[in-house]
Amino acid sequence: MSGVEERTVAPEEAGWRLDRWVKTHFPGLPFARLQKLLRTGQFRVDGKRPEPGQRLSAGQRIRIPPLPEAATSATAPTTARRSLSPADRAFVRSLVIFEDERLIALDKPPGLAVQGGSGTTRHLDALLEGLAKGGEKPRLVHRLDRDTSGVLVVAKTAEVARELGFAFQQHRVRKLYWAILVGGPARNEGLIDLPLTKRGPPGREKVEPAPDSEEDEAARRAETAFKVLARAGKFASWVALLPRTGRTHQLRAHCAAIGAPILGDGKYGGKAAHPKGAPRGLMLHARELELPGPKGRPLRITAEPPAAFREALAWLGLDRPEAPGASLSDWPAEG
Repeated sequence: MSGVEERTVAPEEAGWRLDRWVKTHFPGLPFARLQKLLRTGQFRVDGKRPEPGQRLSAGQRIRIPPLPEAATSATAPTTARRSLSPADRAFVRSLVIFEDERLIALDKPPGLAVQGGSGTTRHLDALLEGLAKGGEKPRLVHRLDRDTSGVLVVAKTAEVARELGFAFQQHRVRKLYWAILVGGPARNEGLIDLPLTKRGPPGREKVEPAPDSEEDEAARRAETAFKVLARAGKFASWVALLPRTGRTHQLRAHCAAIGAPILGDGKYGGKAAHPKGAPRGLMLHARELELPGPKGRPLRITAEPPAAFREALAWLGLDRPEAPGASLSDWPAEG
């Protein structure tokens, strides 16, 4: 039997029924046993007894009772609370760039996964225990790819997690990314409007544009606005990307689709994304995040790019933006 543990509802699981969530995370749990555990309240959501059909919100905590070992074979990420080392606590605290009574903003370094998964034992969700300060562990409300750096916010309470999760779902959060592209867009600014669909076997899926001729029910609308900040001739460009939708790997897939993959993105750009002599790493940085504030005033948070990104700019001979667009202040409020 496993012991009692606690997991966090991921952003992409918002809106799921509790019984679906449990079955997804514990596919080996017999149906009759699942129904009994739910009916008798042995699962808890934010410390309260839930209904099996209760809809979940991103950041909610689910207490999981002891289960048979066969039930715990799911590959879904686990976020059981554990004791952190002093080094881990110091590390996660060093990432804090803003904090108020509602949320904490972190400058996530490249290479750190946001949540656990197959073969991933060190991830941000587990490290958030180091920011609890004797109270609740902060809750994830959105995510960044493992190799993407920049602004990531976590909520201090379940109520704030629900509010922020809803704001993300309603596209009331503005996000601005910096990227270095191999080549660059033909125009200095514009909109990439390409529906995206997932393809490939589990664990190796890629997001690709859906062909116009294909009636793909899984294809989802995806829009990315862009502005070129500076060009290194025809070889590379420094761009600002503002996603109007929030699809998985949207920015990476869209840039590759226009023939200008993000530097270092071998998954979507292949060999072209690794020109000879280029600094290593994915050159995609979540530069700014603008959230609706509690009193109607937006909160804008900025993160400086990591050393690898700055090194890549220097390698290209670019040291400052040559055109507007580097800040959300340069973009119209409607995004």
